[in-house]
Amino acid sequence: MPKYGLLLPHFGEEAHPDKLLAGARRAEALAFDSLWVRDHLVYEPHGEFERADRTFYEALTTLTAVGAVTSRIGLGTAALIPFRHPLVTAQIVTTMTQLFGPRLILGFGIGNFDHEFAAVGLGGADRHALLRGHIEILRRVMRENDVTYRDEHFRFEHVTLEPKPRGGPIPLWHCGSSPRSARLAVDLCDGWMPGRIALRTLQQRVEAIEQRAAATGRPRPVIGVIPPTSVGPTREEALAPVNVPGLLAWANKSRFAVRPPSGRFETLADLDGQLVAGRPDEVVEQCRQFEPLGVDQLVFDLRFRFDRWLEQVEMLGTEVLPRLRASDRVKAGGR
Repeated sequence: MPKYGLLLPHFGEEAHPDKLLAGARRAEALAFDSLWVRDHLVYEPHGEFERADRTFYEALTTLTAVGAVTSRIGLGTAALIPFRHPLVTAQIVTTMTQLFGPRLILGFGIGNFDHEFAAVGLGGADRHALLRGHIEILRRVMRENDVTYRDEHFRFEHVTLEPKPRGGPIPLWHCGSSPRSARLAVDLCDGWMPGRIALRTLQQRVEAIEQRAAATGRPRPVIGVIPPTSVGPTREEALAPVNVPGLLAWANKSRFAVRPPSGRFETLADLDGQLVAGRPDEVVEQCRQFEPLGVDQLVFDLRFRFDRWLEQVEMLGTEVLPRLRASDRVKAGGR
């Protein structure tokens, strides 16, 4: 059955420790499956649909704090950007599992901004090569001792990191919406999680993933999505805070998106899959659209409603999640 999660409010003007931790505890009590963070070093808000506040709580520190106040809920990154040294990342995340158990999923992406890499001396680096190096190094040091590694960016000899991750190696996912990201998810990773992605594009990527997995004999990766979400007592109230023009502008900038018949993203209907918004019953129906495409993990991105974060968590947890779970159980029983 699909799993359901929440993106945490750890960035922008609404980021606050009390809100973050209270919402995490409430999400666990409401039986959400997971909580997720983004990653930036020198944060530049997306002008199309984010406000100018540059507040950004570091991803792994945020998840450590959340892990300390919860006991069951999964914790994920979507996506960790490879501007850290992979051995530093490995030590941090294995320590996290020792502190709060095997609850982590590490989603990696190549990032959108060159300036973040330039700030740490990696300007102009091949970011796909950096990502590959991170994933290979993490896989090896989580399993092996006396690891020697060399590529164009990282070189070390006879490294052993202890303790190993509690519960076994941490799942590694690839985050991105391009055809290349889908291929890399099959070749390198355990899961694939694009962000804002239209249903047409998602269908094309999932078909490519399944074909590549079959051709290579590799397992099909777990598939997740993170649609911007807003739920309200009426559709009009849910849509009022959503920057629809900004989402349309972002979609039209996407090089690899499958376009609507008009050739451009122009209407709310064109954003199917890239926005989940409406009354609770409408949100349930919109979430159901992901099921035929084989989505395993749906994460609600509430950034347009972070000013009402706890209210949104409550409404999703009491009026949307139970309906999704009830129909999931019915379908599972019918198989």
